Amino acid sequence: MMALITLLLLISLLPHLTFTARANVGIVKGREAKPHSRPYMVSIQLNKKHVCGGFLISDEFVMTAAHCWKGYPEILLVVVGAHDLWNNKHSYHVEVKSYISHPHYTFCAHWNDIMLLRLQEKVKLNNYVKWISLPKEGDVNGGILCSVAGWGKLSLKGRTTSSVLMEANMTTINHAECLHKWGSKYFTSKMICAHGRGGSCTGDSGGPLVCGDTAVGVTSFVSNKSCNSPEKPNVYTEISAFLPWIHQITRNISNTSQ
Repeated sequence: MMALITLLLLISLLPHLTFTARANVGIVKGREAKPHSRPYMVSIQLNKKHVCGGFLISDEFVMTAAHCWKGYPEILLVVVGAHDLWNNKHSYHVEVKSYISHPHYTFCAHWNDIMLLRLQEKVKLNNYVKWISLPKEGDVNGGILCSVAGWGKLSLKGRTTSSVLMEANMTTINHAECLHKWGSKYFTSKMICAHGRGGSCTGDSGGPLVCGDTAVGVTSFVSNKSCNSPEKPNVYTEISAFLPWIHQITRNISNTSQ
């Protein structure tokens, strides 16, 4: 009888045990993405070590956060087609040809934290390598279900990063609440903030905030106390605010290279 009671107790705990195990895995408290379900994602690497995320917006340009490049003398590498960074079955490296930060980027305030990387060669598009669409115009309202992904840290205080691409769902928050929670660090016309059970952490900077099939934001900054705090929700550079600059750069370079 005692053995039966013990068995029933274990069965009743199984859903809780499964949930707890998944909660400790993360982008932060996220889940492993289905391999190659996000073919636009890239790993930006310095000396073959992951430093930031990014995403393809064409076969020649990667979008990322401006703070991901600190004027390194070494050339950054972009890894495309990856899921597991330790397994290069479908991935390969491309050197960065030029680094184009927004001219009004302010490091201390994270304003205009957006950058375009022009690749040394155009990537070959296939099932593992594709670009993602950008918004045409307009602001991102609160209450929209979106997602983030990256190979960053699994916790703020830990050193462990993920070799496989992780993802988490996020919900956008209205600008008034974001401003209330972040104060002067939050710029309502050029930023988005979002929160979920999981979220972005160190090493996930530069990756996209994706709503539907469109990249609407660039992962910019999180609280220095927690990677996923409801008091200080994750903040993203709002891409739609920079569309004229993006189009000017990409179209001018494309026209001159023809």
